[in-house]
Amino acid sequence: MSRPARATIHLDALRHNLAVARRCAPDARAMAVLKANAYGHGLLPVAHELADQADAFAVSCLEEALPLREAGLSHRIVLLEGFFEAGELPILAARQVDAVIHQPWQIDALEAVDSSHPIDCWIKVDTGMGRLGFAPDEAGEARERLQRLPAVGTIRWMTHLASADEPDSPQTAEQLARFGSLGIPFGSEGEGDTSSAANSAATLRWPQAHADWVRPGILLYGASPFVDPSVHEALRPAMTLSSQLISVKTLPRGHGVGYGGRFVCPEAMPVGIVAMGYGDGYPRHAPDGTPVLVNGIRVPLIGRVSMDMLAVDLRPVPDARVGDSAILWGDNPTAGEIARHCGTISYELFCRLTPRVPRVYRRSSQE
Repeated sequence: MSRPARATIHLDALRHNLAVARRCAPDARAMAVLKANAYGHGLLPVAHELADQADAFAVSCLEEALPLREAGLSHRIVLLEGFFEAGELPILAARQVDAVIHQPWQIDALEAVDSSHPIDCWIKVDTGMGRLGFAPDEAGEARERLQRLPAVGTIRWMTHLASADEPDSPQTAEQLARFGSLGIPFGSEGEGDTSSAANSAATLRWPQAHADWVRPGILLYGASPFVDPSVHEALRPAMTLSSQLISVKTLPRGHGVGYGGRFVCPEAMPVGIVAMGYGDGYPRHAPDGTPVLVNGIRVPLIGRVSMDMLAVDLRPVPDARVGDSAILWGDNPTAGEIARHCGTISYELFCRLTPRVPRVYRRSSQE
């Protein structure tokens, strides 16, 4: 029998979540964000599942785009970090991959390239994120330079919102105002400039940010993008991370559990060992009390997470046995809840899941 740790990817949930995004932004096109191996869910399986619903795919780099093309997917593909060196440009042109342009040197490179296949470009404007992009007062010049180049096809606009996950923050409205000050007409596909501003949070809660293209990312995978996870509850978790108990025994009062004995048994108690650890991507710094679902009952994690195993307090399920199921995240507990216990976000939990954990793809009829 193989090691029981696995990540079950629920394909129906992926489709449901993209449908939620489409209902929230019915007049916009949907660019499904598949960077970082589809947030740890598997680039190609997720892309194929969403191929008939998504209008485009967004990835971080060319290394993530080429497998989509090689798999026969003909969708628009956008490189969110653009290209990293001029040598990539002939490949972008040949494989019809869009580049986000955020630095003057990239325009220099496009001026120097000899390409018979123009590359569609997205001008990234830094409206307040402080990361990639031209300042608003530099964007017009960037556009003028790009418009003169035979190596450049259609030019579109993009920005990224820093605080859309905080519905009460004034920053999103301020960023949208800066973006709007460029004179970019939203909703103008086929008539001139087109634009994209909405990440997952803005797709769900900021209709004024929808523009021509929304970019659903974390919401596709069923995790809330909001600081307050109750803000949007229609999403379905697309991943269940599970394993099994591989040891059950009773430890006496005063016995330590795990490296350093961080947890000390307050009484004689049953302790279970789950085949899951930081070698699988589960956070090593998870504190005592982080919930794990054993046989449908929530039990607390105890002691330090080790590379291959973690320990749980089985007093709530005294009849638990070796081989019983352990859910690390999914419907209950959610990845967002585990992330809050660990002082991080669900994005990181998904992306840190290692290749050692098999991804198993299921539909509702198969579960």
